[in-house]
Amino acid sequence: MLVLSRKKQQSVMVGGCSGFERMLKVTVIEICGSSVRLGFDASADLPVHREEVWKRISAESKNSQPPQELAIPSGNKTNNDRVI
Repeated sequence: MLVLSRKKQQSVMVGGCSGFERMLKVTVIEICGSSVRLGFDASADLPVHREEVWKRISAESKNSQPPQELAIPSGNKTNNDRVI
C-alpha cells in the first residue's frame, strides 16, 4: 500500500500518463477531526465507488443476484455473528 500525506487542497494523480490512458485525481477538500472529504476527478470511463459499494457490485456480478442480508434480532448478536 502506498501511503501519502496531503494537506487541504493538495492532490494525488493516478494514471493519465504514458501507457495509462485513464486518469484519476484525488484532492483533499476538507479535514474535520477524524473525517476527510475527498474530491475525485476521473476520466469519464473510469468508475469510482466507495469500497462498500464496490464490494456489493463485485459480489452481485459474481453471483448474478444481489447478496442477501442476514437479519439478527437486536440484543441477540454475539461476536461470532456476522452481518453481510
